[in-house]
Amino acid sequence: MNEPFDGETLRLLDDTYEVRIETRREEGAPEHRTIIWVMVVDDEVFVRSVRGSRGRWYREISGNPEGALHVNGRRIPVRAVCATDSQTVEAVSQAIRSKYGGRWPGPTAGMVREEVLSTTLKLSPSG
Repeated sequence: MNEPFDGETLRLLDDTYEVRIETRREEGAPEHRTIIWVMVVDDEVFVRSVRGSRGRWYREISGNPEGALHVNGRRIPVRAVCATDSQTVEAVSQAIRSKYGGRWPGPTAGMVREEVLSTTLKLSPSG
C-alpha cells in the first residue's frame, strides 16, 4: 500500500487549477502529456476525464496506471485506480464545482456530467 501524499504536495495540488498529466500506452512507449484539472478531497487526490472514456490520457492511464503530474516545475509520480464509490464520486464532483465553478462554469458543467463520472480516478504516490 502506498503512503499518502505529503501535506506540501496536497496544498500545491489543491491550490493549482491546471496540471499536466504524463501517461504512456505501455512500458517503454513515448510519454504523452495533457492539461487536466486536479482535486483534493479529504487529503486524497483525484482526476476525471472531461472527454469520458474517449480521453487519450484516460485510456492510457487506465491501461498503464503509472504516470506523473507536472506542476510548478515538479514531476510527481502517481499510480491511478478507479474511484467507484458513489460517495467519493459525488465528493469529487462537489470539489470540482467548488474549485472551478466560479472560474470556468461551462467547463465545470462538462466535468460533472453523468457520462464522465465513471472516469474518476484516485491518484496515489508512486515510485
